[in-house]
Amino acid sequence: MFIIEKLTTHTAKQQQTIEAVANIELLVQPHDAWTYQTLVEMLAQDSMHMLMVYEQEDKADNNKAVGYCLYQVIFEQAEILRIGTHPDYQRQGIASQIFAQLNEELISNQVESLLLEVRADNAPAIALYEQQAFAVIHTRKNYYQVPHQPAVDALIMQRVYV
Repeated sequence: MFIIEKLTTHTAKQQQTIEAVANIELLVQPHDAWTYQTLVEMLAQDSMHMLMVYEQEDKADNNKAVGYCLYQVIFEQAEILRIGTHPDYQRQGIASQIFAQLNEELISNQVESLLLEVRADNAPAIALYEQQAFAVIHTRKNYYQVPHQPAVDALIMQRVYV
């Protein structure tokens, strides 16, 4: 069973949770992983929030972090900065559950639109985002550059709530 909850700051579990996110980042974003320190600095900003997905391992509140969504809300605009699921837990509907929770929260906070950026060659992610009512609104040509590989465009996608 999976539990989705907003990461609360200043808890004993916060450091452990952010370390788990940084470890998942290394697996799902090998060329561009955000470090523990980067995540801490981002979460220090008032406009930043993180939804966490935990696998409930036992009744002792010993849950394992398996997914996350770091997002920013500024007035009526929101943007997903990072979203990821541990590779061992992909294709189990976790990202869709994250979006369901996120959409509920954003709508209740009167957010009008949600943006995200995705590599143009990430077909599974694009398909997921299209299922979630996102549409491409802009392309950044040759945005992602990795040594000894062709550059890849970034697609800016948006979901409108109003």
